[in-house]
Amino acid sequence: MARKLYLRGVPVMPAVLRKAIHYLHGSYIPYEAEIGEGTQLGYGGMGIVIHKEAKIGRHCLISHQVTVGGRSGLRDLPVIGDYVRIGAGAKILGNIHVGDFAVIGANAVVVKDVAPGAIVAGIPAKEIRRDPDPLATYEREMGLRPQPERRPEHVQSVPPVSSAAQ
Repeated sequence: MARKLYLRGVPVMPAVLRKAIHYLHGSYIPYEAEIGEGTQLGYGGMGIVIHKEAKIGRHCLISHQVTVGGRSGLRDLPVIGDYVRIGAGAKILGNIHVGDFAVIGANAVVVKDVAPGAIVAGIPAKEIRRDPDPLATYEREMGLRPQPERRPEHVQSVPPVSSAAQ
């Protein structure tokens, strides 16, 4: 809700909502962060910290105590793909890209790119397995079929009919 208000230019309410979330859940989820539709925050988002310029894809699952942010001296921030699952306490830091359907283990510290369908764990995170069919695995483990991306359709405008043409 805060993000929608922010995008519509409402000045104070997004900041008030961010503070309320901080006090209620102990997390920092700024309204400037791009978080895709259907993304779920485990346990109501307890302890989650997301940098305001981070990008998180659609239908991700982010467990509690996760940090998505920058590293000292590095300018860019993480970009997390669609349908990514992030375990409790994981840290995703720096200019990295996490591919679609990736799984990040609990307490992993991710400082390098993660391939689509890869499963990473450890400190620093290392790929422990790559799923040959991440779509089927996602359907089996989550009990959900990924939704196709809905893009607004472009509607061509019809030129007004002039009174001389009638």
